[in-house]
Amino acid sequence: MSVSRQTGLRQQPLLLLLLVLMFCGAMVARLVWMQLLEGPRFRELADDNRIRLVPRSPIRGRLLDRKGRVLASSKLTYSLYLEPRLVSDAQWPALRDRLTALLNLDANTLDERRLRGVDRDGYRTTLVLDLKPQQVLRFREQASELLGAQVDVDILRFYPNGTLAAHALGYTQPITESEFKVLSKKGYKIRDRIGRTGVEAAYESHLRGQWGGQMLEVNAMGEVQRYLGDRPSVAGKDLTLTLDLDLQRVAEQVLADKPGGAVIALDPSDGAVLAMASKPTFDPNFFSKLITTQKEYDALFSNPAKPLLSRAMNPYDPGSTWKPVTAMAGMESGQFPAKTKLQTTACITYGGHCFPDHNGAGFGLIGYADALRFSSNTFFYQVGVGVGSRELKQAADRLGFQQKTGIEIGWEESVGLVGDEDWAAQGRGWATPGTVPWIPEDMASASIGQSVVQITPLQLARAYAVFANGGWLVTPHLAKGSTDWTSPRYRSKVPMQPTTLATIRAGLRKVVESGTGAGLNGPGIPPAAGKTGTAEDSTGGPDHAWFGSYAPYPNGEIVVVAFAQNTPGGGSVHALPMAKKVLEMWSQTRRDQAAESASTLSSTVR
Repeated sequence: MSVSRQTGLRQQPLLLLLLVLMFCGAMVARLVWMQLLEGPRFRELADDNRIRLVPRSPIRGRLLDRKGRVLASSKLTYSLYLEPRLVSDAQWPALRDRLTALLNLDANTLDERRLRGVDRDGYRTTLVLDLKPQQVLRFREQASELLGAQVDVDILRFYPNGTLAAHALGYTQPITESEFKVLSKKGYKIRDRIGRTGVEAAYESHLRGQWGGQMLEVNAMGEVQRYLGDRPSVAGKDLTLTLDLDLQRVAEQVLADKPGGAVIALDPSDGAVLAMASKPTFDPNFFSKLITTQKEYDALFSNPAKPLLSRAMNPYDPGSTWKPVTAMAGMESGQFPAKTKLQTTACITYGGHCFPDHNGAGFGLIGYADALRFSSNTFFYQVGVGVGSRELKQAADRLGFQQKTGIEIGWEESVGLVGDEDWAAQGRGWATPGTVPWIPEDMASASIGQSVVQITPLQLARAYAVFANGGWLVTPHLAKGSTDWTSPRYRSKVPMQPTTLATIRAGLRKVVESGTGAGLNGPGIPPAAGKTGTAEDSTGGPDHAWFGSYAPYPNGEIVVVAFAQNTPGGGSVHALPMAKKVLEMWSQTRRDQAAESASTLSSTVR
């Protein structure tokens, strides 16, 4: 027994030695891993913990029109800050009194703002926003004697034309704390502003730039130890848009006396948006204010007129501007070929309702071209009811309706509605499937763009571009650049017989030559084609007025759609004059460019 005990005692030191060696080996291995293998990463983390950046915002890239004129830029505003780490409670009264006297400030206000503590960046306290130039100069003259106070620049978005193209340009706003949790990984700072709507949002990464600022060394407690220098910010890139400032101004002006509406001008060859106006509108400079009260926010966001809603991308009953779609359905179905003639009458009964022609008498035996020229309802009732809802919807789909157009700001865009019997069978979006079937009255209304058809002005402009450019469905866009907008990805051939396209184009030309759109003719206006529309508002308001057009005929270089919301009296009375003024400006611009080119050529020859 004593021998075994002695053997166990002799083995204990060996076991302890092995344990010590194992622990030491693990520690050495851990040190090797941390120092050699992971050393660079830990040094980087240590620097991140040791160095703090007091951010300085970059200058956001400008938005320019197609001729280089500024639509959005940045302006500098100066604010007074306190750096608490440099000013003790005992030193504050003296500094406060110096600032009060030098900058004509209220001492109580400065005390109150100091007591709020540091800003969200964690290193300084905002005392006064938006200093006047004289205040900035006075401060800088005495800056060396105002230790702990700092005047720094903030960069705010500025829209020199106010409300002009507001819905297309959009606006910027400070990021929220919840957004910061995600965006901080992409280099955003807590004081950052982000594009919230429009082009500002669509091209955020292009416009925003990179932050710079003051680099400060801090200790383990987060207390600032010393100033390490400045890291310059990197300005964002400018963005040239397809918008034409001259056309945009006119588009806004023609809406001035209307309760609401929209104007779209589009290049039919590639979908470039030349003008996009909407009323009611808003001033995007509102969102650049440093201080905004809740009352001001409520006045904008709770406004019953909904000024933030783009009418250019919101759906409405299109009325007779829809008739070319019905014409396409009739011809493409084979049931009503291009040379079809139909007898028009005072009204035609479908279901329990007699659907009238707008002149109360009809226009006799006519074909497609004259049906468009006179805008005969009873002609298109017969075509629409004859082909049925599915054929009409197929034609609409081919022209880009009931889908987004592809414009960069498409999250603000509605797809609209083209009702058919399948849609009705599924409950029309509000009823139990099978309880609200498609009826003849629906088909008659759909044939002339009423009730069960709702489209946006931008969709109509895109569809009319098909007739203007010879059968290509383009992608509307707001930014110029290296993208080839005529490539198959953005432009596709619409399945349509040549006779269908030619017949519709001839009819739209007749509308302007001698029909309901004759008021478009005048000095300076090239030969044009178009279609008027007067639509009942299915929500119960007064009629809408529409006019869709393109010029010159037959191969259009510009499409103009004018929409006057709840403006009774007819498309030829209200919407057509709106489009005419835009076309006049476009024609004048073309003449000026031609004259300038001729002058340049003449000077070169000399």
